[in-house]
Amino acid sequence: MFTNDQRQQERTGQYGTSRQQYLQELVNQFQNTSDEETKEKIAANLANFAYDPYNYSFLRQLNVLELFLDCITEPNEKLMEFGIGGICNSCVANAAIITQCGGIPLVIKCLSSPVRNTVNYALGALYYLCNKSNREEILKPEVIDVIERYAAAQTVNASFSNLAKAFLDKHVS
Repeated sequence: MFTNDQRQQERTGQYGTSRQQYLQELVNQFQNTSDEETKEKIAANLANFAYDPYNYSFLRQLNVLELFLDCITEPNEKLMEFGIGGICNSCVANAAIITQCGGIPLVIKCLSSPVRNTVNYALGALYYLCNKSNREEILKPEVIDVIERYAAAQTVNASFSNLAKAFLDKHVS
């Protein structure tokens, strides 16, 4: 559910932790821990906050989008999944930042992940990231080939197929 200032005040009360402060605490915990499982939980938590437009300015101020992109570069598949999930959840309003930070090649890399959610998030993110200014970077023949294979895989994975078809319909056809 999307939130607003009034709803946030009702939920936290007079002495509660503000959303920005809470997100800052999560970022600090992520940066200060070396425990992989803890990092996974925090990245998943941050990715859940990334879907709500109320949080977009906080995520930008706290460099959480960059944190998500860093997660995509990790060898840990769960961190990669939660990182691309956060990018997918927030990319509609943050496409320029993601692109400026070199996110497109990282998102494309996620198309070859063995983790289904990672691939789904990557397809969804590319759907929203692709625009006139970055079409050439995204619509490379090798990327289109992968997406076409997902589109043809209806019986293997319907969600891959449907997302891939939607991408092709919007950006290639």
